[in-house]
Amino acid sequence: MKLKLVLYILLTSITCMEVKAQDPVFTQFFLIPESLNPAFTGTLVTGYMGLIHRSQWPNENRRIDTEYAFINAPIGPEREMGLGLTILNQREVFTNYNYVQVNGVYSYNVNLNNEWRLRLGIEAGYGNKSFNFSNLTLEDQINSNTGSISGSSADLLALNYNNKINFFDIYSGILLYNDTSWFGASLKHLNTPNIAFTDNANVPLDMFLSIHSGYSLSLENSNLGLFPDQTNVLLTANYMRQAQYNRLDLGTAIALNPLILGVIAATNLEGKTNNSHVLTSLNLFGTIQLDRFVFGYSYDVSTSKLGNTRGVHELSLTWQIGRECASCDNYLVKKPWGRNY
Repeated sequence: MKLKLVLYILLTSITCMEVKAQDPVFTQFFLIPESLNPAFTGTLVTGYMGLIHRSQWPNENRRIDTEYAFINAPIGPEREMGLGLTILNQREVFTNYNYVQVNGVYSYNVNLNNEWRLRLGIEAGYGNKSFNFSNLTLEDQINSNTGSISGSSADLLALNYNNKINFFDIYSGILLYNDTSWFGASLKHLNTPNIAFTDNANVPLDMFLSIHSGYSLSLENSNLGLFPDQTNVLLTANYMRQAQYNRLDLGTAIALNPLILGVIAATNLEGKTNNSHVLTSLNLFGTIQLDRFVFGYSYDVSTSKLGNTRGVHELSLTWQIGRECASCDNYLVKKPWGRNY
């Protein structure tokens, strides 16, 4: 019954999606897939936690900083369930806009056969958006004759705004996977919460759709003789849509224990105008594993005409917790994108 309910919510939500806003997207989503899909929660054989910092367009007033942190672990006699906690924080320099959300996550695993598994996830929590409206200059504050600006306004926005709003939010996700590949889909903001800052207004937070996959190809038996043991080629794809905005990320990397080096192409295949760019950026990334810790860095090189944005930087740190088996496989190398399913 629970399985049917989650599937029904996910599939029917995809068919009726109407969206307008944009959520933050991480280049290193393969290290923190929990940020895309709650069904990844608890997929490791031990506890897992991490954090990532993203600095987008660090050029004067354009800068947007985003942090995401998570912790999760498998539970149950057969580790068939997962529990987790996620925290997202985003702030924009120019307007002092800030967005914070804290969610709890639950997932459940179903073994389809000896190879394939199906995992369902649900995530829910509270979000807070704040905006410093005192920094705004409204039309009736400007004296067109002298150019001076008064300190008060009769504009309805100035009279009815709220500096902060709180809302309840729900996500769902599904994941089909084996030891070398995975396919998943998720929807954020299933309940389309109202995020209007003004009284008696209704601005729904738009649903965010993600369809993603990954595959790990071992080169140990390739007969090339060029690579050491435990070398894998990693492939990934992630399609995202929110309102009229869409993005398809296609990535590849080579995993050379303890290093992973790769590139992701961020594309916009459904351009809305003649000036739209098919390739919007090339995102270079690298990770290094030191015992239970994995350090990651990525730099997004813009290929659009946005000007001197100084790119996008991401720093990440993920680590394994609670491992008691000294002979356990090093899951960060042997499984696709550093995961042990």
